[in-house]
Amino acid sequence: MDLNFNKNEDYNKLLASDLRKRFAKVKLGGGQERIEKHHEKGKMTARERINYLLDPKEKSIEIGAFAGEAMYEEHGGCPSGGVVVKIGYIRGKQCIVVANDATVKAGAWFPITGKKNLRAQEISIENKLPIIYLVDSAGVYLPLQDEIFPDKEHFGRIFRNNAMMSSMGITQISAVMGSCVAGGAYLPIMSDEAIIVDKTASIFLAGSYLVKAAIGESIDNETLGGATTHCEISGVLDYKAKDDKDALDKIKFIVDKIGDYNKAGFSKTKAFSPAENEDDIFGILPKERNAQYDMLEIIKRLVDKSEFEQYKEGYGKTIITGYARIDGWAVGIVANQRKLVKTKKGEMQFGGVIYNDSADKATRFIANCNQKKIPLVFLQDVTGFMVGSKSEHGGIIKDGAKMVNAVSNSVVPKFTIIIGNSYGAGNYAMCGKAYDPRLIVAWPSAELAVMSGNSAAKVLLQIETASLKKRGEKITPEKEAALFDQIKSRYDAQISPYYAAARIWTDAVINPLDTRTWISMGIEAANHAPIQKPFNMGILQV
Repeated sequence: MDLNFNKNEDYNKLLASDLRKRFAKVKLGGGQERIEKHHEKGKMTARERINYLLDPKEKSIEIGAFAGEAMYEEHGGCPSGGVVVKIGYIRGKQCIVVANDATVKAGAWFPITGKKNLRAQEISIENKLPIIYLVDSAGVYLPLQDEIFPDKEHFGRIFRNNAMMSSMGITQISAVMGSCVAGGAYLPIMSDEAIIVDKTASIFLAGSYLVKAAIGESIDNETLGGATTHCEISGVLDYKAKDDKDALDKIKFIVDKIGDYNKAGFSKTKAFSPAENEDDIFGILPKERNAQYDMLEIIKRLVDKSEFEQYKEGYGKTIITGYARIDGWAVGIVANQRKLVKTKKGEMQFGGVIYNDSADKATRFIANCNQKKIPLVFLQDVTGFMVGSKSEHGGIIKDGAKMVNAVSNSVVPKFTIIIGNSYGAGNYAMCGKAYDPRLIVAWPSAELAVMSGNSAAKVLLQIETASLKKRGEKITPEKEAALFDQIKSRYDAQISPYYAAARIWTDAVINPLDTRTWISMGIEAANHAPIQKPFNMGILQV
């Protein structure tokens, strides 16, 4: 190993360590004091409920752990968006579980809470996965009600989705394990089956105080909407549980009886670990985002037996395409090559840049994978498409459009891993969030933006200095340098993978060593949903 490898390794392992520390903090939700108060009421926390519900020896992945990070500090924060979402296994069946975290503002819905819940339902709908709701919420967070209540992708969309999912035959099971008030009361009732925990849970359109104010009736919450009321009088709920564990055991019992699903039929064989050492990823991936490296070496540490068959190896070299298996699942990989490459004509092409020939190759490979029913994995480290007269005269816009067309119309499931740069139109062509990947995750080394921090800061600096000069201010070299640093610092904060994860532009920031698990569980989920339409790229200029 060379010195550069060791420097890279130290840097990337520090990033992985920072990820672990951030996640440990997020797992505390509203804090240790609120967790203890939760326990005093005889209740489990959201994470404890999910851990008890999921099969203990099986893998699981968490969606949106960093949702809401640093977004609502003036309101006291909203760790994980106030809701925990995991994909795991219940009695051997893959499910997605959504649990309100009542240690965060009593489980109230912030705008990001709604977005995260909708993302969970989207995953369930796309993959026909059973979804379990563990409800413990005080309802909409009123100071921000205008950002969560009335729009198409707001709170009400949850219940619309409940109805649509029911018509699709997607299993939905709810357990009311705490507060469930106002509009939120519809979610468990619109599920297939609903459970309520005796004494600690209640469900009603309006609580006792509002009932008193509205119609003058005096009644306590338990009588108004407790377990006995809804299981023995109103018939609103289906099962009464004596405590949290009893409710979760009932869910396990119900899920255990769900029949098998129609499979999409993606190829699966015996799984093998990569032949190359996976830990080497930390040393191969460069510390500097503009440094060159060989993406093939990363691929070899992600795929079974490190076996990878390249498609059109000698053509369009700044994109690598080829077939492999990950945890036994067949995949087609589209990856940005990050080292300087030489064409057959003797021309040099920059790594991470999409040229005409590489866009053409990727388009044809994506079509092949759709023809063969092979899921696609995109490994992003892209600075964008090549610019300049040569590329423009060669039709780079047309070739780029063809690639975007293929990605857009792909009918096989797509999975996107943002390894490094994810800039501009390169993000789109390499299946960014706007192109419906089933799952999209980032490594701690990722950057998502229109352009790099340096480039953007230079552009913004020119605009800022021009504005100041118009106002008659003198711009000294020292002031210009200070302005540049200020602008770049602000921009760099926005291109962080955690900034993207906070807004659910990605599903997670993950340790590179967990990549195989995310792809494998993602394809297993996708296998629940047979492909319904043929691949068709429509009208396309060739």
